[in-house]
Amino acid sequence: MATRMSLAPRSRALAAAMLAAMATWGLPSQAALFDDDEARRAILELRQRFDTLQQSNQRAGERASEESSQLRRSLLDLQAQIEALRTEQAALRGQNEQLQRDVAELQRRQKDMAQGVDERLRKFEPAAVTVDGREFRADPAEKRDFEAALAVFRSGKFPEAVTAFGSFVRQYPQSGYVPSARFWLGNAQYATRDYKEAINNFKNLLAAAPDHARAPEAALSIANCQIELKDTKAARKTLEDLLRVYPQSEAAAAAKERLARLK
Repeated sequence: MATRMSLAPRSRALAAAMLAAMATWGLPSQAALFDDDEARRAILELRQRFDTLQQSNQRAGERASEESSQLRRSLLDLQAQIEALRTEQAALRGQNEQLQRDVAELQRRQKDMAQGVDERLRKFEPAAVTVDGREFRADPAEKRDFEAALAVFRSGKFPEAVTAFGSFVRQYPQSGYVPSARFWLGNAQYATRDYKEAINNFKNLLAAAPDHARAPEAALSIANCQIELKDTKAARKTLEDLLRVYPQSEAAAAAKERLARLK
């Protein structure tokens, strides 16, 4: 546009000069200075220069217009590219947010699965239990079976209790429940009048765990079984041993009463 503005004054100046020259040639007083051929050549030269200048101005204007159009097209293309980049960036941001949500959900599921696995494993892992004052670790199956057998005994189903506690002792011979299981097994056998087997289980308890909380009661139960079997001598010996080994127990007080009756 600057080119067009700079060329326009030149065009006007040339046109003015041409008109002035024509006007001058038309005056009678100056006609003698030029002949017709020179005048025609001058006019043609001026016209050619004027036409050339106009063409230059036109070409310059066309170039400026074309450059302006190209610049507008470049700007439009650049703007379109910027919009495309913004759209792509927004899409990537959305994908990133979705990936973050997916990762968070996956982590939550993994945590839940880990907790579920831990809970299931804990169902099979030994746990600390306390029975008759003794603390030990037992598998969940041991705990379940012992408590089930004890529930049968407490319901008064003594034959079934004999079977349940007998199965427990055979299935879990190393269990910390065994001394207590033998105690209740002997009591169930006493209730079913199987005195000899009851004596065997009580003696096994005393041999394996003489310091067990149920040991004094087991000794007293042995004496009771011997009394039922009419073995007074053995019963007296058992009661005397009970008083000697467990003198401070509640079973010792009952042993004194029985010894007094046996005499």
